[in-house]
Amino acid sequence: MMRRFGIAACASLALALSGCDGLGGGGTSYEPQPYVQFENAEWTRDAVIYQLNTRQFTEAGTFAAAQEQLPRLAEMGVDIVWLMPIHPIGEVNRKGSMGSPYAVKDYRAVNPDLGTEEEFRAFVDTAHELGLKVILDWVANHSAWDNPLTVEHPDWYSRTPEGELTPPEGTDWVDTVDFDYSNPELREYMTGSLTYWVREFGIDGYRADVAGYVPLDFWETARAELEAIKPVFMLAEWQTRDLHARSFDATYAWGWKEAMQELVSNGGGAGAVRGYYLAQKTTWPHAAYRMTYTDNHDQNSWDGVASEIYGPAYEAAIALSFVGPGMPLIYNGQEADLDRQLAFFEKDQIDWKEGQYDALFRQLIALKTKEKALWNGSHGAPMTEVPNSARDDVLSFVRGEGADRVFAIFNLSPREHSVTFNLARHHGAFTDAQSGDQAQFADGSSVDLAAWNYRIFTAD
Repeated sequence: MMRRFGIAACASLALALSGCDGLGGGGTSYEPQPYVQFENAEWTRDAVIYQLNTRQFTEAGTFAAAQEQLPRLAEMGVDIVWLMPIHPIGEVNRKGSMGSPYAVKDYRAVNPDLGTEEEFRAFVDTAHELGLKVILDWVANHSAWDNPLTVEHPDWYSRTPEGELTPPEGTDWVDTVDFDYSNPELREYMTGSLTYWVREFGIDGYRADVAGYVPLDFWETARAELEAIKPVFMLAEWQTRDLHARSFDATYAWGWKEAMQELVSNGGGAGAVRGYYLAQKTTWPHAAYRMTYTDNHDQNSWDGVASEIYGPAYEAAIALSFVGPGMPLIYNGQEADLDRQLAFFEKDQIDWKEGQYDALFRQLIALKTKEKALWNGSHGAPMTEVPNSARDDVLSFVRGEGADRVFAIFNLSPREHSVTFNLARHHGAFTDAQSGDQAQFADGSSVDLAAWNYRIFTAD
């Protein structure tokens, strides 16, 4: 029996070791082992995400109306459409007149305000016909107070010391009640609900709301069951590396957003974002997708308007979210110069027009798609800094090698600079990705940069 236990133990370590010493495995392997233990779906490798708030996206606020806009999104070049929660919204303790879509009343139904199941299916089918993928926002941590599960399975919920249902601890989410994931039946139900939308409607994955509030082993089991149906994409609203091992392709790059907003607010230069990229490169697995963004529903609703938060650095921040390591997100309306905070609990339609940033987003999407060095995670190239004469303010780097290089220079300060460069990492013939002009870089080459200006070059 002891011998059999040793063999079982050896098998359980197969991901970490090539064999177990003394049991015929050939000794311990010192070869590096991949941290991420699954393959990303092929269509995620150069993907750009577009977040769509169905309620606010059109005047009607329905799947059918949003479906009419899918050809525009496909032509724009986005790849993954992330729908905010589509489920019926609880009425007990509801916030506002329409409530939060994150207070889920039924995990296996659609909100009738948004349309019918048939209309949702048509939305997904049309997206697929256009080459788009669809992921759903999933709220696993808590439900609405009037979700039938609170009555049918009261033991699935957390309780106060007095035995009462409670919102997630430490939050103001008073329109929701917290699940207790120590219950295996809850885990089975929630996993079955996740697989339901993939199996029955063909969706392509999920964005997991407050993913870190739910045990990691739940997500690892759910990912395995989803993959048994089809390749999926999983995005976690969280930023810890353990989520990447067996459950999530992507996590939020909150650190990137915070660094960018810090340098904008204090004018301190490139140090904050350089520190983010250094930490990303040295302490996170290269295969991990980190979602970089300048706007999303939380920021817009609670923090402010992106163009006002970033001010004169807004365009540079958008460009860096695409050109630096990361998986970029566009929030609906950014391409139309969204200039106000959308109401979260009420109807508040986006004002659609051709915005000044529409062409920029299209250009950056096309650049990311074309240049493999800019692809996501290990499918793209790491960032290699090119030292420059204004390092405190200017971030300059290459991604890729030889003819596959992208050379980018970002003045992340309110000061003008004429920049020269050290080393030969950027030497060679390039094309300006924005103007199409030719450029040659060698010893002594310089670039003039206005405050918050940037340049992107692709090797010839």
